[in-house]
Amino acid sequence: MRNIFTLIILLYVNFALGQQKSPVDIHGQLKISKGQLLDKNNAPPQLRGISMSWSIWGGQKYYTPEVIGWLHRDFKANIVRLAMGIEPDGGYLKNPAMQKQLIISSIDAAIANGMYVLIDWHDHHADQHQHEAISFFSEMANRYKRKHNVIYEVFNEPTKIDWKIVKSYSTAVIKAIRKYDKENVIVVGSPSWDQDVDVVAKDPILGFKNIAYSFHFYASDPNHQAALMKKADVAIASGLALVVTEWGVGESNGNGVFDLTKTEKWVQWMEKNKLSWANWNITDKKETTAILNKGASIKGNWTAEQLTPGGKYIREKLRTLNGTANIK
Repeated sequence: MRNIFTLIILLYVNFALGQQKSPVDIHGQLKISKGQLLDKNNAPPQLRGISMSWSIWGGQKYYTPEVIGWLHRDFKANIVRLAMGIEPDGGYLKNPAMQKQLIISSIDAAIANGMYVLIDWHDHHADQHQHEAISFFSEMANRYKRKHNVIYEVFNEPTKIDWKIVKSYSTAVIKAIRKYDKENVIVVGSPSWDQDVDVVAKDPILGFKNIAYSFHFYASDPNHQAALMKKADVAIASGLALVVTEWGVGESNGNGVFDLTKTEKWVQWMEKNKLSWANWNITDKKETTAILNKGASIKGNWTAEQLTPGGKYIREKLRTLNGTANIK
């Protein structure tokens, strides 16, 4: 009798797992329409997940299939951002083959888990490396043009430079991507570390479909409060499609305080506006915005003790907001 009962339980579990659908199964091809990121059902998917750290220094070691799988299964992340370092030592400019292979293996891991993946050209001076960016994104677009999972982020946090410079560079990269991939969403950066989206809203890129713009904030930073939120509100009201490709619980230097009240206010704002987001970041560096404590495994399976206060908060937030998002 006991064996029959066990068999019934196993059959039920296998049936339940068979009904489980991945984020990409549920949302399919993403698009931009009327200033919003929408899915195949013409509804905002509101993807929520994690940004990997720079693919150099200490963050590189966590670019593993096991970590990406754990973020999906345990954190319930439905999107992961791959922040490919460009300029610093070990970055793409000096070691393109290694960096490209690291990113490709991570993209493939995200696809295997049915997650969406942001391919981030993590460069504050991308306009100075346009040729390299075009070469890289052309290859990625040709490789992944039939994968609904992929989102291209072409310029991480332009510094205080004129929008015309960012616009010119981004247009050139968009043209290169669109030679191969006609559909997948492309995210464009905005001046002042992805904060001046109100400026962008007055002069957006035209002539291409499925273009969104990145908006970044650090929830506890005293300079990232009402005035910054208002910039984004103005852009949204103007019909600019925003994706929060990076935000942190601490301050803009990655450290500082973790103010729970301010953080909750920003999270509620993203929920109200149905914005998709990726939280910064998977590293065990001793910083407020780090998800992991020193020595956390590069294969995932992290215990509560291996998560920082910010890591525990983000894991719980993702499990609450995305907990049933992977089940149809």
